[in-house]
Amino acid sequence: MDITVVIVNYRVKLFLEQTLRSVEEATQGLDAEVIVVDNNSGDDSIDFVRQRFPQVTFIENTDNVGFARANNQAVMRAAGLFTLILNPDTIISRPCIEQCIEWMRGHERCGAIGVRMVDGNGVFLPESKRAFPTPWVSFCKIFGLSALFPRSRWFARYHLRYLDDRQPHRIDILAGAFMLCRTTLLQQVGGFDEDFFMYGEDIDLSYRMVLAGYENWFLPVEIIHYKGESTKKDSMRYVRVFYEAMLIFYRKHYPRMGVVFYPIVKLGVLVRASMAALKRLLKWPKRRAGGAHAAHARWVVLSDDPARVATAAGISTYGTSLPADGAASVLIDDGTHDYDAIIGIIASGSRKGLDFHIWSHRNQLIISPKMQQS
Repeated sequence: MDITVVIVNYRVKLFLEQTLRSVEEATQGLDAEVIVVDNNSGDDSIDFVRQRFPQVTFIENTDNVGFARANNQAVMRAAGLFTLILNPDTIISRPCIEQCIEWMRGHERCGAIGVRMVDGNGVFLPESKRAFPTPWVSFCKIFGLSALFPRSRWFARYHLRYLDDRQPHRIDILAGAFMLCRTTLLQQVGGFDEDFFMYGEDIDLSYRMVLAGYENWFLPVEIIHYKGESTKKDSMRYVRVFYEAMLIFYRKHYPRMGVVFYPIVKLGVLVRASMAALKRLLKWPKRRAGGAHAAHARWVVLSDDPARVATAAGISTYGTSLPADGAASVLIDDGTHDYDAIIGIIASGSRKGLDFHIWSHRNQLIISPKMQQS
């Protein structure tokens, strides 16, 4: 078998369905299997997608066992030559899979590949390429030096911002949202470390694959990653859980640094948590002011039948081409655009003032980066 695609779901059924549609498109012509592990979402996620994707294998957990363990449940039974670890809030394309597999086959020491991720509005996500969080790299990240000097090879190694994100690079860390791995290597190193529950497991896995003698690569082929809309990145809980994951990583891989570094990390957690609380406080009135689709009065509908889509979406006034300037909400019809085209439109249209949404013609609703799902 060519490829196994592994997706862990937790309460994002509409995003998951969209991801599975893109996987279906991306793996046409390949001998592929798709395994979805549901972490006890407690909703109708699996029933919702099972009837739409009967070819998919589903594993239904009775508890939320975390990202690492859930992935391992599928990884250890993967039959593909390659295994793609994929988030349920992503959109991928056939050229993406083709280029990654071609690169892997042409570079025998390449163990895993990450790609150029953009968010739902086409903005490049810096976590697409990162360096190992050595004590110095982590210090610069925690205390803001990497933000102050974003292009510095000395201060900004965490996100490797000085590397051109339009060129391939050998890097250290791949994002768990998209990791195309050699299945034998992934199984050889034991998959993800289950001591990590939600964050840090991709860093640890990337580190162990390099220790095993392989290389991690970043390729500038684009995917959309909504970046976990169910996870509030500016929340105090996120900051605490993320940096606790960093402490697990240090206890495992830098045990002699504990006496010096652990207190620094804990101080960093306190500082960042306080900043997160302040940020949320300042943003609160803005969040209360409008809904998911109330950002702009001007709409653009990209479809072969824009009138039909606009009527179904409840949009009365709209244009049919991207504006040269100004703000607009852009609705792309997935019934007339394949996912490769959708990714291209969003990635090339990333500028201030444009908000992108996808019209799901199968479900007759808008998939938005900011939508809330139960």
